[in-house]
Formats: sequence, structure tokens, C-alpha cells
Amino acid sequence: MDLPLHPTVNATLNLLAGLHLLAGYYFIRRERRSLHKAAMLGAATYSVLFLISYVLYHYSALATPFTHGGAVRGVYFFILITHIVLAAALVPLVPLTLWRALRGNFPRHKALARWVFPVWVYVSLTGVAVYLMLYVLFPNA
Repeated sequence: MDLPLHPTVNATLNLLAGLHLLAGYYFIRRERRSLHKAAMLGAATYSVLFLISYVLYHYSALATPFTHGGAVRGVYFFILITHIVLAAALVPLVPLTLWRALRGNFPRHKALARWVFPVWVYVSLTGVAVYLMLYVLFPNA
């Protein structure tokens, strides 16, 4: 299987962000604050690297069409559209959530993180799902 390099890098960055998010959740539930902080900053770093890579790639490359039909087409577009809409919402929300934590405003950080965290995990993992559906499971013939 010949996978395209740039989309593979983007999916890997999304996966790494998602894994760091889950690790961060694990650590905060066990009150390991320094490990939580490191994991969340790692997730943010991978997400920023993804965003830069994604913008650079799509600045110079056309979108890859999803040509598979049937029910899977509807599933693909549902995942893709929710992924895009929620990713756009995260652009201001993730920095705000991180800012509150780094400033030590933990009550406001926690209140926002309750909503941002699951959306961020969803966006990271559906980014990987879109890649898998587009390039691995249902590649264009």
C-alpha cells in the first residue's frame, strides 16, 4: 500500500494529540498534576503542528474526493463535517482553556475543560478516522 506522506504525517500528529489528551485525562484523574500538564502541553503542541502542516498542505494541494458509495459515504461525510465544525470551534477554546490553567485559574479552567476536552478528543480521533477512510479503508480506485 502506497500511502501519501503529508496526509499520513497529519494523521499521525492527530493521533499523537489524541493519545496525549487521553494520558492527560488519566493523570488528572489520579491527581498527577505535573504529568497532566506535560501531557496537555504535548497535545497542544501536536495539535499546533498538525494545524500548520494541514494549512501548508491544503494551500498547495487539492482536496482528495471520497468516491466510495453506499451507507459508508454518509458515515464519512457525517464524520468529516462534524470534525471540521468542531475543529473550528476549538481554535479559540483550546488556547483559552490552556491559558486559564497556566495562569492558575483552575476553577475556570476546569469548567471550560469539561466541554473542550471531549470535543478535542473527538476532533483528534475523527481526524485519524477520516484519514483511514480516505486512504486506507476506501482509497480511490
